[in-house]
Amino acid sequence: MIKIEALTLEDAFNDAAASLKCSVTELAIEVVQVPSSGFLGFFKKNAIIVATVKKESNSQKKENIPDEKEVKKEEVVVVEEHTPPTMLNDTIMPASFVSDQDDEQDEDLASGLEYTADYDDAYDENIQEEVISHVNIEEVAQEVEKEINDLFALICFEIDKIQVSVYDKETLLIEFQGEDAALLIGKEGYRYKALSYMIFNWINSKYDLQLRLEIAEFLKNQEESVSRYLEGVYESIERDGRAQTKILDGILVQIALRQLRERYPEKYVVIRSTKDGLKYIIVNDYHSN
Repeated sequence: MIKIEALTLEDAFNDAAASLKCSVTELAIEVVQVPSSGFLGFFKKNAIIVATVKKESNSQKKENIPDEKEVKKEEVVVVEEHTPPTMLNDTIMPASFVSDQDDEQDEDLASGLEYTADYDDAYDENIQEEVISHVNIEEVAQEVEKEINDLFALICFEIDKIQVSVYDKETLLIEFQGEDAALLIGKEGYRYKALSYMIFNWINSKYDLQLRLEIAEFLKNQEESVSRYLEGVYESIERDGRAQTKILDGILVQIALRQLRERYPEKYVVIRSTKDGLKYIIVNDYHSN
């Protein structure tokens, strides 16, 4: 047993533990005097305690000691983590929606924009042509037309029979027309984009085909709008050999990408992404080694 005097009870507890070489929780403490700051420095009192080490029963000590047999029985369980596959935007992207050119940054064309990522297409044309050669695309178009009309038969919009035809050797053209067809486009084309991804994921995974989706001439009007805008970009490319588009939203950037590549197949044409996720396109010559 020891008697400790200190400025505060906390200091007294710590001093007692240090003197008895144990932790504060192992102490049996009796407070003899509670500390007081007094008045204007007068009548100040320190903390006074009497402390001893608690006595533990043999049964308590045994409980604190782990059984060696139990320790040996513990098994180390290794949890195998499965990394989920990475998907772009949580969906399979149409080949026409991504870039198939090398990922190179051109600081001269960046014009102060910080880009964080590029689309990269792992689309292998040789493999794709081999797969398509085994697919009767006319029969696929008929099958898709039946299934897609069954799918949309119960929607609340008034639309005509959905037409499915062959656009080219690897692409189906799906057309939505009717009184309420324009409602399937949505504000700024958000419904159009959602439908495009949904239908593409279906026909691409099942038939290895691409998609051209037309809803109430929305795609046609967007293509005409982009064509008018690109006239100025063409002038810059002809004059300087390179150019950069403005920020393009949604389907517009994909349309612009296709038109630029068709006009300049010898150029490096790629989508860039800003740190905010906004998209634009750069056109330049390939770097020579």
